[in-house]
Order: sequence, then C-alpha cells, then structure tokens
Amino acid sequence: MNKINIVLADDHVLVRNGIKAMLESDHDIDVIGEAGNGLEALEAAKRLHPHILVLDIRMPELNGLEAAARLDDYSPDTKAVILSMHDSEEYVMQALDAGAHGYLLKDTDRNEFVKALKQIHSGSKYFSGAVSNVLANRLLNAQTKPYTNKVADIEDTYNLTRREKEILQMVIDGKQNKQIAEASGKSVRTIETHRFNIMKKLGVNNAIDMVNKAVKENLV
Repeated sequence: MNKINIVLADDHVLVRNGIKAMLESDHDIDVIGEAGNGLEALEAAKRLHPHILVLDIRMPELNGLEAAARLDDYSPDTKAVILSMHDSEEYVMQALDAGAHGYLLKDTDRNEFVKALKQIHSGSKYFSGAVSNVLANRLLNAQTKPYTNKVADIEDTYNLTRREKEILQMVIDGKQNKQIAEASGKSVRTIETHRFNIMKKLGVNNAIDMVNKAVKENLV
C-alpha cells in the first residue's frame, strides 16, 4: 500500500518526537509535517495535504477541536484524529461534532495507534476502547425505544455464541473489558478476543458501531 502521510500537531516537542518515532517504526506511515499549535496545524494541512492530521486536544492559538472543525476549509480530503488524555463524554462528543474521524487516548499503545490510523485511512472511524464505551452509552441514552428484551432473546442471525451474547449485553450496559472479565471469571485478553469476534460477525469495527447495529436490528 502507499504510505499514509501524517501531519502531527502537539505543542510539546518531546511528545511530538516520541509519537513520530513510534508511528514511523511502521513502514506504511510517514510523518510529513509537524505543528506546535492549531493554526500551524491547519496551515501545514493546507500546504502538505496529508491523509490524516493528528491533533492534540490542548494547544495554543486553536485547540485540536477547533482546528478539526475548520479543517475542511484548509484541506477537505484530510481526516482529523483527536489525541487526548481525557475520555470524558464532553470532549468525545465535541470531537464528533467537529468532524473528527477518530479519538485516541495518549496512553494508546503503538499497535492500536497504527491500527487506528490505517483503519481511518481506509475509510472507517476509530475510537479507542474507553472512548467507544462513552459513545455506546451516549447512543443508548439517546434511544427512544427501551431495552426490554433479554440476552436469551438475541436472534441467531449472526451465529453469536451464548458467551458472545452475554458479553454483547454487558458492553451495551456500558461495562469496561476489566469489569466484564471480572463478571465472567475470564481474563481481559479473553474478553478482548470475544469482542473482536463479535465485531467480526456483525461486520463492524468498534464498540459504537457494534451497539448501533444491535439496536437497529433489534438484537437486544
């Protein structure tokens, strides 16, 4: 595949250097520009037309959310990804409103970071695990139809196993992987594997899409 061109915006040089080194350790990714604030990020996007603009949420001049909201005026084909220390619903929903294609936490490891950028480049959106749960809860709270059915009533259209149905219900209830693992008597890695299998069967890429599909198709 052609390299994914990235512009990286963060007001801390050491942070930028660390993220750049981490991303460029993957041969499919090239950091072609850097910026120290939101305005510089937009100007770099306008000049370089990267595939993805990674924006720290807290920066001078313009913060990451403000820059993401203005990105279409500078480089309409560039996709914004917000990078933050915070997984609060307020920030996540503001990122969506600003048109961001992804929201990653700063403690995201290399493998997930690279996976997210590749997925976004391919046309999907990506929200790291804790953020996906925030979005899933927001989606559920917005539904006008109450959840009256039980896990046992989930249809077998997607050949979900009993365990997968139980885990899907717990995801819908807003539980984190660690909580699901404790409730199920399984390891966190086992729960992550089950969630991956559920998403694969449903044909989705993240928790918010998984919950959305379950709601739309009355699987719960």
